[in-house]
Amino acid sequence: MKQICILGCGWLGFPLAKSLVEEGNSVKGSTTSPEKIQVLKKTGINPFKIKILESAIEGEISLFLQNADILIIDIPPQLRSNTKENFVEKIKFLIPYIEEAQVQKLIFVSSTSVYADDNSTVTENTKPIPLTESGKQLLLIENILNENKNFKTTVIRFGGLIGNDRHPIRFLAGRKELENPYAPINLIHLKDCIGIIEAIINNDLFGETYNAVAPYHPLRLDYYTNKAIELQLPIPEFNYKNASVGKTIMSTKVEKRLSYIFQNTTL
Repeated sequence: MKQICILGCGWLGFPLAKSLVEEGNSVKGSTTSPEKIQVLKKTGINPFKIKILESAIEGEISLFLQNADILIIDIPPQLRSNTKENFVEKIKFLIPYIEEAQVQKLIFVSSTSVYADDNSTVTENTKPIPLTESGKQLLLIENILNENKNFKTTVIRFGGLIGNDRHPIRFLAGRKELENPYAPINLIHLKDCIGIIEAIINNDLFGETYNAVAPYHPLRLDYYTNKAIELQLPIPEFNYKNASVGKTIMSTKVEKRLSYIFQNTTL
C-alpha cells in the first residue's frame, strides 16, 4: 500500500483519488472548497482544505505531505480570469514543504500547450516552444521540478480533457468563424488520464516526461461537425480564410514504455 497525496481533487484529481483508493492505496486529497471535504471523506479519501498562494499556503500542508510516498500536483493555472496568477511562484513556494516532508516521487500534470502550433508531429523529443501564458508557466514549472534533485518528477503533458459531461463541442456548438478547421484534434478521455497515471505509479517510472493524447487525430472540422450531429447540438461554423495551424501529438512513448493500451480512442 502506498501513501499518495493528490494536490487538487478537481475534475481529474477526484476520480483519480477514488480509483487509487479502490486499488488499495492510502490517499490524501486536497480541495479549496469546504463543502467538498465531506464528499472526499465519504469515498475513503483523507481530506485537507488547502489553498496554494504565491507567498503563502492556507491549510495544513505539512500534515498533508507527511509520510507521502508520491505527490501528484494537479492544480491548473488560473490564467483565463481577470485576476491572472503567477502559477510559477505558487509552485516555488510549495517546493520547500515537499523537500521538508522528504517526498521522493512526484507527478506533475502539465499540458501539450507547452508545444507550438507549427503543424508538426510532436514527440517528447520535440523542443517545447509555448505560445500561451499558460504554456509558458507550465514549462517553467516542469523545468524547476525536473532540476530539483531532492525528488524525482514525472511530467505528464495531457491534451484536451474530455469525459463525463466535459467535451469542447458543448462550448463550440453553434459558434461561428472558428479558426483552424484543418488542424488535427489532440484529446484524451478521463479514463485514460487515470489509467496512465496509475500505470506510471504501478511501474515506478519516475524522472520521465510523457505526452498523453489519444491516438486519434481527425480534423477539427470533421470531428466537431460529426460530434455536434451525434449530440444533436448546433453545428459550429469555421473560418476558411486563414491558414490552419495546429500540431499532431504522438503518445507512442506512453504505449511502449508503459505498455499502455488506450481505452477511448474514438472519443
